[in-house]
Amino acid sequence: MEFLSGLSLANGEQSFLLEKRMALLRAIETTGSLNSAAKKVPLSYKGAWDMIDAMNNLCPVPVVEKVTGGVNGGGTKLTEYGKNLVKTYKVIEEEHQKFLNTISHITDFDSGNLKLFRRFNMQISARNQLVGVVELIENGKINASIYIKLKSGYTMVSVITNGAVENLGLIVGDEVVTIFKSSAVLLATDMGLNISARNKLSGVVETINFGEVNSEVVVNIGSDLIASVITKNAVGNLDVKVGDRVTAIIKSSDVMIGK
Repeated sequence: MEFLSGLSLANGEQSFLLEKRMALLRAIETTGSLNSAAKKVPLSYKGAWDMIDAMNNLCPVPVVEKVTGGVNGGGTKLTEYGKNLVKTYKVIEEEHQKFLNTISHITDFDSGNLKLFRRFNMQISARNQLVGVVELIENGKINASIYIKLKSGYTMVSVITNGAVENLGLIVGDEVVTIFKSSAVLLATDMGLNISARNKLSGVVETINFGEVNSEVVVNIGSDLIASVITKNAVGNLDVKVGDRVTAIIKSSDVMIGK
């Protein structure tokens, strides 16, 4: 058994993007003809135009427009706004399906209870949560090394068990979140430092928040920010200031993966 659910977007109390309307928009984008698109969905020609009128009226700008003249005698096409709607809806559809798959997996259909629902719904306290895409999975006898391309362009390595890889259903191309505590991030000002830690990400100190004992140093590595919590004395010993270039060092075993 599994959960199934339709997806729609509403403007106020009126739904303007339903699955059938989205199918029509996709067909128009593919065929360039309302008549052909209506047959593909399938819908009557009038029914298709009624859908278009409804969407155009409910959206801030038209979704579909007529094209007159030309070599092919005109047709129907999506506006730029309409094309963006189609792209956005596809992303939302994929996330919606992931959600349905997740709650199907954690539900005990025999008893009707959600298993581990608190874990599914929880938020975590780890300061660093960076989004990336899995580009390589190296399986060992017990553990696997997961290589994740971050938005900043850096590749982060996470070592997790093979069982965790299987439970997450990880494959190359998956979008995941790398999670690591700020206390697990070491800082170095020597860019050529040789150290066994797999993850060495260079960046510029963006902010330093001093506390009585510990300090939080935020490092900008490009499109990502990494927070490191080290002692106030360590900040002084490193003589690090805002604008300085440093390297954030994270052991691969300290990097968790969420999907």
